[in-house]
Amino acid sequence: MLDTLIPKKPKTLAQIQSKSQEIGFTMPSDELTGALLRTLVASKLNANILELGTGVGLSLSWIVDGLGQHSKVTSIDNDPSLVTLVQDFFKEDARVKIICDDGGQWIRNYSGTKFDLIFADAWPGKYSELEEILDLIVPGGFYLIDDMVRQPNWPDGHDKIANQLISKLETRDDFLMTKMNWSTGIIMMTKKVDP
Repeated sequence: MLDTLIPKKPKTLAQIQSKSQEIGFTMPSDELTGALLRTLVASKLNANILELGTGVGLSLSWIVDGLGQHSKVTSIDNDPSLVTLVQDFFKEDARVKIICDDGGQWIRNYSGTKFDLIFADAWPGKYSELEEILDLIVPGGFYLIDDMVRQPNWPDGHDKIANQLISKLETRDDFLMTKMNWSTGIIMMTKKVDP
């Protein structure tokens, strides 16, 4: 079994990958992470999903591929040019809402429905506003972060910041955690139904 052979990739993926190369986007999401996201999203009926860090929409394409007919996803990014680009890819899908905003500010101001899955692929919701974002997950919901093993684009000292985050997450009694030394380094947590 080869985990690099992923069947039935999202229809929009190749188009988004092509655009990503065209504009020189240097932080693309890993397809293995995308496949995991799609599987987790598909496990939730009438799901409310949040992605922090839209980028060029690579992970979003996997999330959308797993969405049920009555599910929805909100994706947040602070780069207006990327948001405009990604909105064009998903403009025909009413389940998708892409917002241009500062992620930390959006998290602090959000007062809507809690989420069945949050994929935090940006500083906010991962390295900042952590308590706030974990509070926005429903019991039985997932919190997923990637890039938890050293990446080539990490600045000096980021190893220490990542390790501090892992240590902090390990102390949570209200979540169950699985750490995977796979893809780019995944941490998946599920909020306990009875903490």
